[in-house]
Amino acid sequence: MKKPVVDYREFRLSRLNEPRFSHLKLLAGWIGYFALYFITENLIPAEKCYVVHIPLDDLIPFHEGFLIPYVFWYLLIVISLLYFALYNIDGFRKLQTYIIITQVVAMVIYIVFPNMQDLRPTEFPRDNFLTKCVQFLYAFDTDTNVCPSLHVAYSLGIMSVWLREKDASAAWRGFVVVAVILICLSTMFIKQHSAMDFFAALPVCLLAEAVVYREFWRDKLRRK
Repeated sequence: MKKPVVDYREFRLSRLNEPRFSHLKLLAGWIGYFALYFITENLIPAEKCYVVHIPLDDLIPFHEGFLIPYVFWYLLIVISLLYFALYNIDGFRKLQTYIIITQVVAMVIYIVFPNMQDLRPTEFPRDNFLTKCVQFLYAFDTDTNVCPSLHVAYSLGIMSVWLREKDASAAWRGFVVVAVILICLSTMFIKQHSAMDFFAALPVCLLAEAVVYREFWRDKLRRK
């Protein structure tokens, strides 16, 4: 079993500024995100939100099976941050920075351009455990502030960092790629997002990629 590169048993808040623990300060980005999420969800009324809808949305059927990869997203975030915090501090910094960039850009868009979607079915084509779970998801995960999709943005960031992790097996990297594809599709198939939310997340990810991996891409362009 791999040995963690940092012994977190020695961590105390008073040691947060020490070099071996300073990377954990990036987790404060989540506090800022949740604060802004609360503000945008509660202070921007739905009637002031622009409805995001494109023709492609009408061609995508609802399927409750995609709830599984949609919910797995939460676990993938935890697994990824925990792994890199334990075994690759530089990877942790890059992943959390990538997430913060996408969070900041998305929140600015949500404030400047409040948006929502109107895709949720009024009746489900099937009645089973997963459709009941989707109903529960709809109850606490609102249909406002959806474009760009952070489900998509975080997932692509996670994939980017894992594909560069030398100690990750080919099987695991392949699993992450498949999981990310299914997560992106799930946002549309359970009608949590418009396809436009997916497309809008791509330039946000390109920005984060350019900032986080600027040296990698600069060296690659120089070789050409």
